[in-house]
Amino acid sequence: MSSSKKETENKAAVANGKQSSGVDLSALVAKQTRDTLAVIFAWRLINALCLRTFFQPDEYFQALEPAWQLVYGEGSGAWLTWEWVHGLRSSLHPAIFALGYFIVENALGPLTKAKARWLLAAPKVMQTGFAALGDWYTWRLAERLYGQNSTVAWSVLAMTLLNPWQWYTSTRTFSNCLEATLTSMALYYFPWKLLGVKGDASTESEHESKFSSGSPFRTKDEITRHDAIPSFALGLSLLADRQYYGDWTFPPFTWMRFNVVHDLAVFYGENDWHYYLSQGIPLLCTTITPFALKGLFKSNNLEAISAEPVIAGNAIKALSFAVITAISSLSFVSHKEVRFLTPLSPALHILAAPHVTSFFTTALETAGTCPPPALGWKRKPILLAGIVVNIVIGGYLSYFHAAAPISVMTYLRTEFEQIHPKHLAIPRPAKAAGDEIQSELFALFLTPCHATPWRSHLVYPALRARGLTCDPPINTPPESRMRKEYQDETSRFYADPVGFLRTLWPRDKPGEDMARYIVGFEGVGDALLEYFEGSGPGTRHGIHLKEVWSEWNGLFTDDERKSGRLVVWATGFYDDEMVY
Repeated sequence: MSSSKKETENKAAVANGKQSSGVDLSALVAKQTRDTLAVIFAWRLINALCLRTFFQPDEYFQALEPAWQLVYGEGSGAWLTWEWVHGLRSSLHPAIFALGYFIVENALGPLTKAKARWLLAAPKVMQTGFAALGDWYTWRLAERLYGQNSTVAWSVLAMTLLNPWQWYTSTRTFSNCLEATLTSMALYYFPWKLLGVKGDASTESEHESKFSSGSPFRTKDEITRHDAIPSFALGLSLLADRQYYGDWTFPPFTWMRFNVVHDLAVFYGENDWHYYLSQGIPLLCTTITPFALKGLFKSNNLEAISAEPVIAGNAIKALSFAVITAISSLSFVSHKEVRFLTPLSPALHILAAPHVTSFFTTALETAGTCPPPALGWKRKPILLAGIVVNIVIGGYLSYFHAAAPISVMTYLRTEFEQIHPKHLAIPRPAKAAGDEIQSELFALFLTPCHATPWRSHLVYPALRARGLTCDPPINTPPESRMRKEYQDETSRFYADPVGFLRTLWPRDKPGEDMARYIVGFEGVGDALLEYFEGSGPGTRHGIHLKEVWSEWNGLFTDDERKSGRLVVWATGFYDDEMVY
C-alpha cells in the first residue's frame, strides 16, 4: 500500500472515530490527551519542588504580598509596594493566590507550623497547574496546526518541557507566566478558519466541524461568542478592581500614565532598543534560538522545510506577525525585561518546531497515526549537546543561582518558631497587640530593596521585619532636577552605610527599634563593624555582631550589591530576655 493511500485511510478513520481494525481511535486519542496532561503536570510539579532560587521581586511583591493581605488584612505584615497604593496593578492575579491561602486557612484552622508549610506550598501547587496547562495547550495548538500526532507537534511539547527558561520561570508566580498560559489557551481556541486555515479530519474537533460546515449565520454566532469572552474578562476586572481599590479604576491606563507618560519605568533601569532581539529571545529560547528566528522570518515557506502536513500556513504567518509586532512595540519602552516576552513563548515554540524537526529527524511514517510515528534521527551529537546544555542551565538557575534569598527566609522563620513558640498564630489574635513581642524587630534587611521574598515566606504576622525601600520619585516631573537628584532609601544606604545607620538609630534614642538579626550581603559587613565596634557611633548600643548564618549567592549577579554571600548577623540585643 502506498504511503499516500495509507495516509488517506488514516484520516478517514479518524473522521469516523474508528480504524479498520475496529479500535475506537477517538477514545484512544482522548486517553492519550489526558495522559499527556497528567505527565506534564507531574513534570511541572517536580519542576516546582526543585525550584529553590530567587529571580525577580515581582514574583512575590506583585502577586503573593497583595494576596496575603486580601486574606489576612492590613495587620498581617504584608508589604504592598507603591504600585498597589496608586492602582497600577489589577487585583485579579493576586486574587487567584488569595483563594489558595483562603482554602488553606479554612482547611487547617489554628495549626501553626504545619499551616505555615501549607501556606508556602499553596501558590506553588496552583502555579504548577497553570504551567502544566500552558504546556498542554501549546502542544494541542501544535496538533491543530501541524496535524494530530505529527512529529512537529511532539517536538513542540519536547522543546517546551526541556526549555531551561520554562523550567526556571514557568512555576513562579509571575503575572507573565499566567499570561503565557492564557495566551496558549486563547491561541488554541482561536477560530483559525477565519484566516482561511483549512483543517483536515485528523485535527478537526466536533466544534470545528460544525464551524466549518455551518452557514454564515452560524459563523457570526461563533464570532459573537468569542467576542463575549474578552468582554466578560474586562467587566470582571473592572468589578474586582472597584472592590479592591474602593473606587472605579482602570490599572492599564494608570500603568501607562505612571510608567510611560511620567517615565517612572526608567527608574528601574533602561535598555538598548535591540535588547529583546539581542538578549530577550536568546534567553527565552536558549538552544532553539536559531530555529525560532528562522521560523519567525521564514514563515512563508514552511512546506519546503518539513515533511509534515502543513495545514495552517496563514495561522503560522499570523503568529509570526504577532510576535514581531509585540517585540517591536515593547522595544519602544525604555525599561525592558526578558520575562515580558514570556507570553510569546508558545508562539515561538510553534514557529521553531518545523525547523527543529527537519534538522534532527526523518519521519518513517506519516502523520495522523496513534501512537505517534516512528522517527529516524540525525545529527545526534548536536541534539544531545543541546539537551545537556539545557539541563545544566536549568539545573543551575533553579537550584543554585541566588538560592540564598530563599534560604534566609527559612532560617529566620525557623528561628522565630524556636524563640517565640507562643506567637505563631496565623492570623495573629487581636489580644497580641499589646504583647511585649510587639516591640521586637526580629529582622532588619540591609539589602537592595525587595532582594528577598517577604510575608509569603516569613509567614508569621508576629515576626516583625523591616527592609530598605526603593519607591520612585512619583511627584517629580520627568527630566527635572529633583528627578535627577532623587535617591531612594536603598541608594542612600549604599552611598553612606554608616551615615544611614546613624539616622536609623538616633543618638538621643539609643537602642530604639534594634533588630535581633541583621541581614545583608557580605559587602555591608565592614560598615556594620565600623558602626557597632571600636570607636564607632553605635558602640553605645553595646552590641557585638556574631555571624550566625551565611550562604553563597551564585556565580554572577545583575547587581554588584548582591554579590558574594548573604549573611545573617545576631546582635545579641535580646539575649537576656526570656523565650516567650
